[in-house]
Amino acid sequence: MNDALGKLDWSLVQVFLAVAEHGSLTGAARHLSTSQPTVGRQIREIEEQLGVELFNRHERGLALTELGRSLVSLATMMKQAAREMELFAAGYGESLSGTVRISASEVVSLEHLPRIIEYIRRKEPTIAIELVPSDVTSRLHFREADIAIRMYRPEQLDLVTKHIGDLTLVACASRSYFKRRQIPASPEQLADHDIIGMDRNTQIIEGFQKGGIVVDRDFFKVRTDHTGTYLALLRAGCGIGFTQRAMVKADPRLVEIPLDLGLPALPVWLTAHEVIRKTPRVARVWDLLACELGKIVD
Repeated sequence: MNDALGKLDWSLVQVFLAVAEHGSLTGAARHLSTSQPTVGRQIREIEEQLGVELFNRHERGLALTELGRSLVSLATMMKQAAREMELFAAGYGESLSGTVRISASEVVSLEHLPRIIEYIRRKEPTIAIELVPSDVTSRLHFREADIAIRMYRPEQLDLVTKHIGDLTLVACASRSYFKRRQIPASPEQLADHDIIGMDRNTQIIEGFQKGGIVVDRDFFKVRTDHTGTYLALLRAGCGIGFTQRAMVKADPRLVEIPLDLGLPALPVWLTAHEVIRKTPRVARVWDLLACELGKIVD
């Protein structure tokens, strides 16, 4: 194996780690966006360069040899080091022009960010914006986003965070719904109304229970877990639902129900990796986001 010193192709280490993590050439090829034969050839190459066998071949795929298992932690360290180099280099970009990738929940992406992004583009036409609408937390260390808008306080030590404010949640329904039904005057009267619920998510059920109203999934005659669809059902008059007060105020189709239901507020946090946050274009978009999001929070 000494002959391999100084000759190891670092790109092959990534392939080795992918096969180790996915347990097959097919899974690794899918992860790396390449073909199975290419991955197989690259595994043979790294074994030849090191002069050892890293995997045992069998009918169901590949299994790490004892030496292969020992090298996984070293390969992971190399992958992490490469990622840190990318972050460090990205943080020293001096140009204001370029792309900034923003990650946010589906609701924030649909309801708030289009106007804000249009404003950012007018203010900084040399900055391109990529928007990632997802309720799955983006991994900033993996450059899945430059800036994330999150509804909780991030805890990682190497992330920069800024609390913009809180979004109040309220009960509401469409004006068309209240043409058919009276606005409830108490929390207890909600039980006599059509309530839009969630399918597998139990948040609304738990919220009712905290308010002393015991309901189950069948109580809700219309159900969906997709946040954009939930809002569409609400606006269409399918029943009473729960959303941000800022969105109700901005939508003439919706009416807030003046009930104190003890609904929790949604904190709004801007988040970025501390190195990426220093990049001029990211810093500029961060400041513009903070300003504009500040106009919709309480």
